[in-house]
Amino acid sequence: MADYYDLLGIARDADPDTLKRAYRRLARQYHPDVNKDPGAEDKFKEIGRAYEVLSDPQTRARYDQFGEAGLGGGGGMPDMGDMGGFADLFETFFSGFGGASPGASGPRRRGPRQGDDLRLDLSISFQEAVFGIEKEVQIRHLETCTTCQGSGAKAGSGPTSCGTCGGAGQVRRATRTPFGSFTQVAACPTCEGSGQVIADPCSACGGQGLQQVRKKLRINIPAGVDSGTRLRVANEGNAGQRGGPAGDLYVFLSVQSASGLRRDGIHIHSEVTLNYLQAILGDTIEVTTVDGQEQLEIPAGTQPGAVLTLQGKGVPKLGNPVARGNHLVSIKVQLPTKLNSEERELLEQLAGHHTSKGQKHPHKSGLFGGLFG
Repeated sequence: MADYYDLLGIARDADPDTLKRAYRRLARQYHPDVNKDPGAEDKFKEIGRAYEVLSDPQTRARYDQFGEAGLGGGGGMPDMGDMGGFADLFETFFSGFGGASPGASGPRRRGPRQGDDLRLDLSISFQEAVFGIEKEVQIRHLETCTTCQGSGAKAGSGPTSCGTCGGAGQVRRATRTPFGSFTQVAACPTCEGSGQVIADPCSACGGQGLQQVRKKLRINIPAGVDSGTRLRVANEGNAGQRGGPAGDLYVFLSVQSASGLRRDGIHIHSEVTLNYLQAILGDTIEVTTVDGQEQLEIPAGTQPGAVLTLQGKGVPKLGNPVARGNHLVSIKVQLPTKLNSEERELLEQLAGHHTSKGQKHPHKSGLFGGLFG
């Protein structure tokens, strides 16, 4: 998918007037009624879609932040041949549409509209997910223009009747097809059905009433979150237009892995390898947990594959940090591959003592069968 700014030949910080001039120039060049070259109609549609996206501050902000993916795949965007581009083209070729006079239309005026929700993907460490943390993040969103206070109009001016639709809020379009002509009635693309436009727009926001700004926020991440957890920060999405409420910011968390630790819900799993004497005789060892190094008692006769539990050393329950899961330690036993003569002699004596109590096959039983079998 071509970049919309490259398609229109403008910089990413181009103002609304520059955007409109670039669109009209290209629309005249590629309009199917003027340009009969193969591919001209497709190019015209691409130009139209680019203009429709970039001429609206909210869709432009989504496109700047997420690209084409931020527009929902484009399925919901209107075709410029039927909507906004149509009125602009008629102004260009026929000096107005539906009773309009040249230059009568201005930046669009809309009724109150809620601002868009925004998404922020945030990566945190394993430890931060377990115990929670407050993180500072930076976002780009639309805020109400401080110059015009969101009205879109220059100080001392106000809305005027839309010249494209004559204040009716609707336009009619006659279309010729091989089956005859028909008339389509649609909301005016210039005033979006309001019947009014701003003749003298605010220079700071181009009449949109919104400005894109960078903002720092502190996000409180509670203990016990996991990958995929979604946090809502109210009213930190894009500002609403014409007095509409702001959208929300949704923070989607991704938790990094931790060496040697694996999470399963509110429990944490790890493995520890013992030598055969520790497994036989028992021992006290240190294991790594999210709380640091902890003492783990190894009972005598611990078998390979056994799971020992450290109570309350797991993950806090989300919303109830006092209740924590457990840390489960799986035991692996490492058997020696080589024995010196003294070790072998001692083990054979132990094996003989063990089998003197009724074992018929002294070297085929239990741990010693595994060592000498």
